[in-house]
Amino acid sequence: MTPVPIDLNADLGEGFGRWTLTDDEQLLSVVTSANVACGFHAGDAATMRRVCELAAARGVRIGAQVSYRDLAGFGRRAMDVPAAELAAEVAYQIGALEVFARAAGSRVSYVKPHGALYNRVVRDAEQAAAVVDGVLLADRTLPVLGLPGSRLHEAAAAAGLPVVAEAFGDRAYRADGSLLPRGQEGAVVTDPDEVVERALSMARFGVVTAHCGSSVAVRARSLCLHGDTPGAVGLARRVRERLEASGVRVEAFA
Repeated sequence: MTPVPIDLNADLGEGFGRWTLTDDEQLLSVVTSANVACGFHAGDAATMRRVCELAAARGVRIGAQVSYRDLAGFGRRAMDVPAAELAAEVAYQIGALEVFARAAGSRVSYVKPHGALYNRVVRDAEQAAAVVDGVLLADRTLPVLGLPGSRLHEAAAAAGLPVVAEAFGDRAYRADGSLLPRGQEGAVVTDPDEVVERALSMARFGVVTAHCGSSVAVRARSLCLHGDTPGAVGLARRVRERLEASGVRVEAFA
């Protein structure tokens, strides 16, 4: 099959105050889209402003990475938030990032949930609808980046929002195309060579080997490169170089 263009996204701005986690400046020299933490799982006003300025200067698209209000748990703890409250908090996060994106001469180009919220809206129709309601409150044209076949994408498409399918080179998949939960052994792929090969397989052929050994169809327009893993910058560069050397065009979806 002919490879489709592939976007490379990374979670950036995941610090708070004096604490930093991701090498934002270096990753922004590799990726085409930046999922910027909006203050609920990580990030603060100064960090958001700095990342938006760096992204705008490099022509990298800015995405709002929205999450549950969970700084202590990095947005990875399961939470039960009423739908109306979640919708308002999603819109609030997008709006906060939009201020800094506009000031940098850019704009928020898409929305991606983070952590526990990302996983919750794969199967939870109510929470998925609340996230979509929040996006609609902020901007009725924003694409929603997420797992293909998720409840989030169903709700977004029903509301008329563009949906963009995402894949993960460093996460293990189950046979049904969902991600193996982080708490399970083998959920995160740590071998750099394996990550590169998995990314190439998904970008060129739309398939990846699941945790159980079966082949899973994964047709995605954007590939996530996690920025909070050791050696993230070097690995991101390797993935991009391998994709381009194999004839895959790397470009933003938004």
